[in-house]
Amino acid sequence: MTKTVRTLLAIAVIGAILVVFYTKVYTQKITFKQTSPTIGQLGVKVFGVGHLDAKIRYNVSSSSGGKIVKTYTDEGQWIKQGDLLAKIDPIDLPILLDEAKLSIQKANAELDVIKKSLISTIAQGELALLTFKRNQRLKQQALISQFEYDKAETDLRVINAQIEETKARIISANIEIIRANEATKALEVKLSHYNIYAPINGYVIAKNADIAQTITPSQSIFTMVDPKTVWINAYIDERISGDIKVGQSATISLRSQPNKTFKGTVARIVAKADAITQEKEINVSFKKLPIPFYINEQATVNITTKTLNHAIKVSNQYIVYQKNKPGVWVNQNNKAHFQLVNIIARGENETAVSGLTKKAVMILPEAQKKTLTENMSIY
Repeated sequence: MTKTVRTLLAIAVIGAILVVFYTKVYTQKITFKQTSPTIGQLGVKVFGVGHLDAKIRYNVSSSSGGKIVKTYTDEGQWIKQGDLLAKIDPIDLPILLDEAKLSIQKANAELDVIKKSLISTIAQGELALLTFKRNQRLKQQALISQFEYDKAETDLRVINAQIEETKARIISANIEIIRANEATKALEVKLSHYNIYAPINGYVIAKNADIAQTITPSQSIFTMVDPKTVWINAYIDERISGDIKVGQSATISLRSQPNKTFKGTVARIVAKADAITQEKEINVSFKKLPIPFYINEQATVNITTKTLNHAIKVSNQYIVYQKNKPGVWVNQNNKAHFQLVNIIARGENETAVSGLTKKAVMILPEAQKKTLTENMSIY
């Protein structure tokens, strides 16, 4: 056997060994996950990023300025309507109120004296009337002088005048009591403005003033929110927001709780879009509010805009693009083939497609493995 023949035989043997190694060893290590499409319902979702906010915020303030002497709550606390939140120094108002109450007591005491005086004066009047009538009869019989008759008549008139004067004093005393009561009530109302009460059942999200701080009238001391009005302000691209409607269901994720999702509902679609970012603001309310919650915390929402029935569904990770056209890699007789598909709708984890049968065996491309190519052998 010549040297040339031996060389050729060696090359052939080495080539055969390499072929066997490639087909039986190397290619066996390059395996891919395979699955088939499923048929069922697909919720078409729209994704948005935003933050937690509240529809209504209450700035709790006082109509009277002054120095804060006491606070009874802090940020992050739940408060019932009517709970005392803070006190402001009323300065001399309590003294004025005490004086006003003493004025009422004095006026009532004076009224009692005047009423008793009226009773006495009426009694004197009744006696004076009897004396006058008696002297009138005696005068007709010429048994008394004109002077005695005139004196009895004058006494009666004086007593009647005193009675009318006393009645007038009673009216005046009653008016004074009413005035003193109104003044007292006004002082009590004014004094109550120095006690700050919770306007709602709610949650304190900010404490804007503290003890010893001097505030002006209407300056915010606390900020509260009604938990019923807490929602997510989500910002969604105008191009994908057209199918969103009030009442649609949604899921909410909070940055502080990334492994949890909360059910929600589209509560409002803000009518004015942002001309710069070209986004719409969508307000998504919670079905059950997470406790605790944090105003301005970052959040994401997935809004279900419609539901497809009997859709051919493919996991999103199987969808790839070639020349800007979507498709999936399928196994045809142990060969890779790129199958073009039409995307009908995208869900959170799945995509509804057409152009693919439910019996198709899809191949999952993986970055750490060999790139799939047309007619590549699949094991």
